[in-house]
Amino acid sequence: MEYIVGLAIVSALGLWNSLKIVNQGEEALVATFGRYNRKLSPGPNFIIPIMDSIAYRGSVKEQVLDIPPQQCITRDNVPITADAVIYWRIIDMEKAFYRVENLRLAMTNIVLTQIRAELGNLELDQTFTARNHINELLLRDLDESTDPWGVKVTRVELRDILPAKAVQESMELQMTAERKKRAAILTSEGERESAINKARGQADAQLLAAEASQKSTILRAEGERQQQILKARAIAESAEIISQKIKDNPDAAKAFEVLFALGYLDMGTVIGKSEGSKVMFMDPRTIPATLEGVKSIIGDMSHEPYLPEEK
Repeated sequence: MEYIVGLAIVSALGLWNSLKIVNQGEEALVATFGRYNRKLSPGPNFIIPIMDSIAYRGSVKEQVLDIPPQQCITRDNVPITADAVIYWRIIDMEKAFYRVENLRLAMTNIVLTQIRAELGNLELDQTFTARNHINELLLRDLDESTDPWGVKVTRVELRDILPAKAVQESMELQMTAERKKRAAILTSEGERESAINKARGQADAQLLAAEASQKSTILRAEGERQQQILKARAIAESAEIISQKIKDNPDAAKAFEVLFALGYLDMGTVIGKSEGSKVMFMDPRTIPATLEGVKSIIGDMSHEPYLPEEK
């Protein structure tokens, strides 16, 4: 009876030891007497006790490999420091365990080598503008290098690319000078545009003023011309009325003689009242002769036949 109980206990222990449960996202490698036999998938699995053993158990999920900052030299001999993050996963557990010793260390060394090589082919300015291109090159090269180890590199990201302190100070001075230069250029362009607009405004104002002055001169000349025309018409109509009155009434000629004499005398008074110094010589003896001349003119006008105005 005791033998049966002991055998049962040993059988239970052996069965328990032969049961291997693999979690989701993991895989296990089974070795028989130290030689690779098979791969265990997630879930319950059984192995033969004593003969079989779990050689390796690892995750097949995507993992992150943090690459520490490393010193690099660019093509233009500028020292920089760069670090990166690698996303990868195991696609063949057998290769990852049996073909390389310390997979993470091996991947880290390959990544550092590739980063130095890629950044060494670029100048300093290119390392800041071509980061996506560098990531693509690193991803391609690392994926090819780690393929024999059963590893798939899914993503590579350069995090920080930092030049040496002296280079950073020089770059800051250069950026400051560049900003001042751009500010000076923008200020000069603004002043130039302002001067151009001001000159255009003055030219337009002068042109408008000239046009207004020209129009004013034309209007003033037109007004003077109209005034002279009206004045001439008034004089002509007055002369026609006087002539008609003289023809109709001979005694009106004497009145006209008197008016003319008075006007002749008033002319001296008007000239004397005007501003400025003047000297006017008038011979009283010439007045009768002047009146006789006007009288003869009026006499001729009175003897002319009256012709009615044609309509």
